[in-house]
Amino acid sequence: MSDPFFDTPARLVAEPVAGDNAPALSVSELSLALKRMVEGEFGHVRLRGEISGWKRAASGHAYLALKDADAVIDGVIWRGAASAIPFAPQDGLEVIVTGKLTIYPGRSKYQIVIERMELAGEGALMALFEKLKAKLAGEGLFDRERKQPLPYMPKVIGVVTSPTGAVIRDILHRLADRFPSHVLVWPVKVQGDGAAQEVANAIRGFDALGEGGAVPRPDLLIVARGGGSIEDLWAFNEEAVVRAVAACRIPVISAVGHETDTSLCDYAADLRAPTPTAAAEIAVPVLADVRHTVATLAHRTERCARRYHERAGERLAALVRVLPRRDALLGPQRQKMDDLGGRLDRALERRVTVTRGVLDRSAGALRPAMLDHRLAAARQRLEGIGRHLELVHPNRPLEKGYAWVEARGTKKVIGTAEGARSAGAVTLHFIDGSVDARVERPAGKSYDAPKPEQPSLL
Repeated sequence: MSDPFFDTPARLVAEPVAGDNAPALSVSELSLALKRMVEGEFGHVRLRGEISGWKRAASGHAYLALKDADAVIDGVIWRGAASAIPFAPQDGLEVIVTGKLTIYPGRSKYQIVIERMELAGEGALMALFEKLKAKLAGEGLFDRERKQPLPYMPKVIGVVTSPTGAVIRDILHRLADRFPSHVLVWPVKVQGDGAAQEVANAIRGFDALGEGGAVPRPDLLIVARGGGSIEDLWAFNEEAVVRAVAACRIPVISAVGHETDTSLCDYAADLRAPTPTAAAEIAVPVLADVRHTVATLAHRTERCARRYHERAGERLAALVRVLPRRDALLGPQRQKMDDLGGRLDRALERRVTVTRGVLDRSAGALRPAMLDHRLAAARQRLEGIGRHLELVHPNRPLEKGYAWVEARGTKKVIGTAEGARSAGAVTLHFIDGSVDARVERPAGKSYDAPKPEQPSLL
């Protein structure tokens, strides 16, 4: 059976063909028709595949491809759904996604709009665990050189865990039994959406506390939760938590799950405890043991001091036995002292004899007549000095009718007529008292300089 549409030869300009009642479709019309058919036929589907080409745009949307051995399908995750994924998607992870098939007309390709993404079983989860572990280990976050020593007797202990449940009760009970301490609890979710971010924020919050603040800075942190499956403990494998633990300047004990459970938080912490109760036991010593140790050390110190004293006494006694007797040691010195004493007596006698002779010779020069002559000469000299002082006494000219002039109120002696005119008010000092005066210049008259034999009085 022939088709008139395909049997008709091609023409330069398209024309209707007899028997063809379907008009030509535009590309957009065809794309929309396919889009409606795909979305109506399939709706929501679940796909299993390996992530390839994972990319997070600046808008928050994510783009990827899911592939298996024989086929590939593109996928998109809008921002709201991407932020709700409970793990960090990476290339190579096998996942199961739930979403809606659609066609993107702009590129004429079908894709899946992913609404939920889950790891495809524990095998995929362990693969993600090992991949993240290798990445963080390569950065040195698990190196032994980064580990900090734990304080022997912390004053303040910070605990990051759920405020409800057996974990916090076990920790507080064990601390109270062993060594009562000041405990600060930062309540967080330990499982589910947002748990990893809360744990990371709590660790960074404790580390940001300053010394001497209203809230004391812990000396030690315990990050803890009870046991569970790998999915339950996954928050402590998240990169944000591991980096917060590794960067914390406060020593951290990780007590996540039971003894057989392992998390990346354990590798980054300064010490891993098999259980939360064991973490409390590691954090503090036993108070009774500390008291016993202190008492033992005090007793040993006392015994050592006593033994040191006894041994020192024994050594002293032994030295005394080997030392020579006192008379043997001091005999030569005593004999020498007696010899020096005898020599001293003879020397003193000789000194007295010599001094007596000198005194006798000096006594001849101390005759009364010689002393009287010296006294007379001294008296004559003193009288001459006294007469000279009388002649130069400042009041001597005042007895002859002279006076000395002083600027009033200044105690400054005036020796010239110009100085008197400048002062204006003066004081005249006579032999029997003082008189205040004022210097005036009459109109048309001038002062002549005083004659040398006349006093400078105005």
